[in-house]
Amino acid sequence: MQAVDTNIVVRFVTGDDSNPAVRAKRVVAEGNVFASTTVLLESEWVLRSVYGFSGKEITAALRRFAGLPGVSVENPVLLADALDRAENGMDFADALHLGAAAHCDAMLTFDRRFIELAGDAPVTVMEP
Repeated sequence: MQAVDTNIVVRFVTGDDSNPAVRAKRVVAEGNVFASTTVLLESEWVLRSVYGFSGKEITAALRRFAGLPGVSVENPVLLADALDRAENGMDFADALHLGAAAHCDAMLTFDRRFIELAGDAPVTVMEP
């Protein structure tokens, strides 16, 4: 198995630079690749901030990538839940944080939007 970095995921998704994109597509097509949660988090940030992808475009792209036959992700359940929450308006990073803290009694934050989008999850807004 080979781990891929953010630039491989981004080149695969965007196909923006012909030679690196072709090489990224070849590596992914050969299969047996692993993408960590941190690589997927950084990929979301790059796709959003550098390439201007919308939230829906990002979640669709990351779902497609993670669903490829030769791709393994660090925590498929965490990723799927975070993508679901992101599709419903939550920031992807916040969704990953919330999912990773599922074993905790509460998630503390100063971010009121976070609590609004957390649904049934135990999130508490701390006063600044």
